[in-house]
Amino acid sequence: MEITQSTPRTRGARTWWALLGFGAAVTVAAAIGGLGVRGTTEEYAGLRQPDWAPPSWLFGPVWTLLYALIAIAGWLVWRRVGFGPALWAWTAQLVLNAIWTPLFFGAGRYGLAFAEIVLMWLAIGVTVVLFRRVSRPAAALLLPYWAWVTFAAALNFSIWQLNS
Repeated sequence: MEITQSTPRTRGARTWWALLGFGAAVTVAAAIGGLGVRGTTEEYAGLRQPDWAPPSWLFGPVWTLLYALIAIAGWLVWRRVGFGPALWAWTAQLVLNAIWTPLFFGAGRYGLAFAEIVLMWLAIGVTVVLFRRVSRPAAALLLPYWAWVTFAAALNFSIWQLNS
């Protein structure tokens, strides 16, 4: 069932401040993920990796785009229905996103990071389903993120197996 509404929930300056807030939320998640984790490029390069592993320089641009899409998707849902179950799911997946980097790089716990990324993948799936009921465009904006996390999970698993 899709929730439809003829007019957005909010208008004007408040709407744009909210978009900045969603952008700040994903920026905080990215920053928390990177806190205390230095030398990820060197660590990544030093790992045994599958032949299909991307170069480390690719991760920054990809995540920048994905975080922008995540923020816009959350904002679109907020505009329609405010903070409810769909945005709780969005928040949960964002928290899981922030946790992965310290587990993988900071702690070097590749198996635990894989278990965590599977939970993140599931949380993104729940978020997509809940967003679709509110805003199909918002749900669509999360699909590249879900696809990238699918790829990242496969890469995480392969690195775990090759470096155990």
